[in-house]
Amino acid sequence: MSNYSVVREFVLLGFSHLHEFQVLLFAFVLLLHVLTVLGNLAVIALTCLDSRLHSPMYFFLCNFSLVEMLVTSTVVPRMLADLLSPHKTMSLAECLTQSFFYFSLGSTNFLILTVMAFDRYVAICHPLRYPVIMSGPVCVRLVVACWVVGFLSIVSPTVQKTRLWFCGPRVIDHYFCDSAPLLELSCSDTHHIKRMDFFLSLLFVLATMLLIVVSYILIVAAVLHIPSSSGRQKAFSTCASHLTVVALGYGSAIFIYVRPGKGHSTHFNKVVALVTAVVTPFLNPFIFTFRNEKVKEVIEDVTRRILVRDPAARR
Repeated sequence: MSNYSVVREFVLLGFSHLHEFQVLLFAFVLLLHVLTVLGNLAVIALTCLDSRLHSPMYFFLCNFSLVEMLVTSTVVPRMLADLLSPHKTMSLAECLTQSFFYFSLGSTNFLILTVMAFDRYVAICHPLRYPVIMSGPVCVRLVVACWVVGFLSIVSPTVQKTRLWFCGPRVIDHYFCDSAPLLELSCSDTHHIKRMDFFLSLLFVLATMLLIVVSYILIVAAVLHIPSSSGRQKAFSTCASHLTVVALGYGSAIFIYVRPGKGHSTHFNKVVALVTAVVTPFLNPFIFTFRNEKVKEVIEDVTRRILVRDPAARR
């Protein structure tokens, strides 16, 4: 390696090709990010403060909202800064730190979605045993396991990336420090790390998706045996939001990290990743929570109490 200069700083191309439209993209992404944070904070606050939402389903929703808010915050603020800055550089330490938290939180996200599918399976297929199976301590242990496994699984590939040599070029054609574009810049042997990344993608994307699909096959089989149409409709409505979020999250993740030939169509990959990091977390509070009847009831009650306490509203 003595014949090469060691690179310890990278240039993120981001959306430089948009030129003057970067300001419009900045305004759009900033608006969605602020609304995403506010929406997920509202979900967390409502779940914590109102006793009507103190159930396993809303406990998992609260954790899901927290992960969504954190995972988008690992990449969006830096992207916003780069959209307005002519110097889009990032050190190797910053790059690996951002990558670690992005993929750790993303893995945790998939695990929580899987736990939520299991919760719906128990609620519909074993309603009489539901309070015992999904007791408070069990729910806490499941969520803690999701966080611990999600973070520990990314430690080994991150540590191995710190041992790589980078000797140029130093341009990452992305708006954040994604693993594949970073590994392409290394002049070390990265085959082992690439295989590990692909294995983790299969584990956290396809394996968890398979568990969710199996859960919903069993749920559908149980719902079809419900005699009343209103009962079937109510059972399906409790699962519709979860399935919508699963389709959005898993569809983009499979396209970027699991599909063959994922190193091609760089600009399109960036657009899909932008939708995953910005648009989907913005939609999730509305898809998952604000269209839920019990949550809407809580929001109406909170709004009514605020208006009653406001002297100007009474006048």
